[in-house]
Amino acid sequence: MSDSKQSIAATSMRNPVLSRRALLEAGSRGLLGVGLAPLVRSATASRVAAGELRGDTDQSALRARAKSVIFLYQFGGPSHVDLFDRKPDAPEQIRGPLFGIQTALSGMQTCEQLPRLATVMDKVTLVRSVHHEFKNHNPASYYALAGHAPPVDDIRLRESLDLYPAYGSVVDRLAPAARELPTFVAYPHVIRDGENTPGQRASFLGRRHDPLFFRADPNAADFRLPELSLPEGISPDRLANRRELQQLIDGQSRIWETSAGAGLGAQYERAVELIGSTRVREAFNLSAEPDKVRDGYGRTTYGQGLLLARRLVEAGVRFVNVYFSSNIGGQSYTSGGWDTHGFNNTLMYPIIKAWHLPITDQTLPTLLTDLDERGLLDETLVVWMGEFGRSPKINKFAGRDHWPGCYTVLLAGGGLKRGYIHGASDRDGAKPDRDAVRIDDLAATIYWLLGIDPASEVLGPNERPLRISGGEVIWPIVA
Repeated sequence: MSDSKQSIAATSMRNPVLSRRALLEAGSRGLLGVGLAPLVRSATASRVAAGELRGDTDQSALRARAKSVIFLYQFGGPSHVDLFDRKPDAPEQIRGPLFGIQTALSGMQTCEQLPRLATVMDKVTLVRSVHHEFKNHNPASYYALAGHAPPVDDIRLRESLDLYPAYGSVVDRLAPAARELPTFVAYPHVIRDGENTPGQRASFLGRRHDPLFFRADPNAADFRLPELSLPEGISPDRLANRRELQQLIDGQSRIWETSAGAGLGAQYERAVELIGSTRVREAFNLSAEPDKVRDGYGRTTYGQGLLLARRLVEAGVRFVNVYFSSNIGGQSYTSGGWDTHGFNNTLMYPIIKAWHLPITDQTLPTLLTDLDERGLLDETLVVWMGEFGRSPKINKFAGRDHWPGCYTVLLAGGGLKRGYIHGASDRDGAKPDRDAVRIDDLAATIYWLLGIDPASEVLGPNERPLRISGGEVIWPIVA
């Protein structure tokens, strides 16, 4: 059975709204998912109308509006009690040394190091009650990147066909972008904490659904993608020559194999479509952006990466993963992820002040404003999250430690409410006080906003039907 037939057949197992006739009609249009997204969207709407997907209130008027997702992954775990769930009345050992400032979101503070972000908080939804039990970076990150709980909380957790695929790979399987575009793009790091972190690739869905991945620095003066560049002397017209085509794709395949393997060589036809696509080349052409725009995002790898993400979703790419850092962080004050507990309680804040918060305050509000001004925010879901938060109580020897018991995820656009806070933590920010949310629920919400029924199934190892999400849509945050 083909990949695409598996997708639809598996979806129909748990989704009786998709009739056999509808599936056959979809098949006549090409089964890779081009015809599936509208059917799944319709199926979800029918289930809502039937009351199967309702929360406490009638949600029948809601509709999925996101066309794309920009997933900004903050490896290492940002501190929720310092950024988005401050406790100004708590003892200093909990509230920390950073002062708070008011934001454009009524009644909400952020820290003094985020003055620009404070001005756009009326564009976002904060989910303050996310929680789970996994304290190690790789298992918790897999949970965040794939939406399914890991089998063990072990730092040695590694990629396996028994683990679930990345969100973008599922989207590529069920509701892909136009044929001349990649559905799922990820850059500029392969994240790892000892082992490569699972959840970055397609796993059992097959390598054809891996992301278009690259390590090239978007901030480099000569930024280009060798993975999608034609060798000198070969024009797109010459791709019709079968021998030259074979040589070209073999070369591209070797590049993928040495750059963490996004599996482009596994599908020659798909590779040629991307290599010969004017839309792809134009989307990756950052030099087409005015200097003022590029300066606004910041001349950093991460800043230009966010600008590239905007260009990609503008072109029609459906899912973009941008990784803040390749690692969880260490003793550096100028690079690395958000894992600051390697510093003691007096030294953990210089790296936040010198690196994490300044780059966040430049990039995130710029992206949200740029998307909004271009009319893209309502159809682009922005997700800003790490694998967990930080401990409310500052440890004398480790600063703020790992804290999956309660933390905040920032969402914006894609059909969500603006200026909205969902859920609450207790007085110290240690555990959910109301409206607790699991990552499974975030996953279900992401899929639903994209028009994909969270109850859809794909075939996993040994052709077992597996539901793409075991969570429930967070209906109160949907506009």
